[in-house]
Amino acid sequence: MALESLKAGIALILEEIEKRPDDRHVLQEQLREKIAEFRALGLPVPADLRKFEQQLEDDDADDLFDNMPI
Repeated sequence: MALESLKAGIALILEEIEKRPDDRHVLQEQLREKIAEFRALGLPVPADLRKFEQQLEDDDADDLFDNMPI
């Protein structure tokens, strides 16, 4: 049951990211928390979520450098 609940929660967050791209950073944090729940329960994180998590981290790093003065 916990696994299905996590998957459903992640699906909802992914839908919200698509609908509300301006709120992406808040929603990304919620997604990271759900992924952390997978790990905390000792469940394997699906490959597509690991890839998406890496993309989020890469985007955050890019955003950091976009705000740096030259």
